[in-house]
Amino acid sequence: MKFVFRLLAALAVSTRLFAQEPAPEAGASPASAASPSPAPAKISYFSTHVDGPYIALTFDDGPHAKLTPKLLEILAQRHIKVTFFLIGENAHAHPEIVREEIAQGHEVGNHSWDHPNLRKLPEEKLRSELQRTDDEIKAIIGRSPAIMRPPYGELSPAQRLWVNKEFGYKIIFWDVDPNDWKDPGPSVVASRILAQTKPGSIILSHDIHAGTVEAMPYIIDTLLQRGYKFVTVPELIAMDRPRPKKAPSPSPNDVPAAPAPASSGVPVPAATP
Repeated sequence: MKFVFRLLAALAVSTRLFAQEPAPEAGASPASAASPSPAPAKISYFSTHVDGPYIALTFDDGPHAKLTPKLLEILAQRHIKVTFFLIGENAHAHPEIVREEIAQGHEVGNHSWDHPNLRKLPEEKLRSELQRTDDEIKAIIGRSPAIMRPPYGELSPAQRLWVNKEFGYKIIFWDVDPNDWKDPGPSVVASRILAQTKPGSIILSHDIHAGTVEAMPYIIDTLLQRGYKFVTVPELIAMDRPRPKKAPSPSPNDVPAAPAPASSGVPVPAATP
């Protein structure tokens, strides 16, 4: 009898303990207690995925004393906005052109002080190249740029993270490259840009080469006729959307087997020994 009382007492204690445990939420799994961490913010762009015919035309290495003002006239006549990636020492030499770029609604970005290969620089030299240019742009237009482009497109993945952390820049590359720095002539520059451009493209060019500026009226007019809309780089990357994932191709095991042919009702003769 004592054994029975002890057994009943143990069962009562177990029942109370179980009742004190919170019931799991409906549909919740044990692994769902910890929420997944958000995906890291995107800091580098070669192109964008956008809903619409939006593109960004960019110009590196300026401002140039004669060519950049000529380009600004071309842009103003067509009411389009572009992005200029400025060399610090050139901005220092021609601050009035930088102010005119901003006055017309264009965007500017940091392209280093004197165009070195940033990948090859130690951290302090890299900091100096970007900081001097940042300070110069801020002194001219009253604010720091939000974007930068490394000369030659050379910046290691680790350096990109460091630059974004230290300066807050988005790092901008390109997906359309006419190689206009080799001075192939206006018609070649135009044909290369027109052949490569697609919605979401970031177009590389230079406002320090006469052939590039000469090609711009035809390039811009043709792209406008094709329905493209020009925006600045910050505007374009603000439109960026995740690219849709491709549906996986079915494996051979996923393909259903062909059904067996229906019986014709004709008896099959037995095999002859």
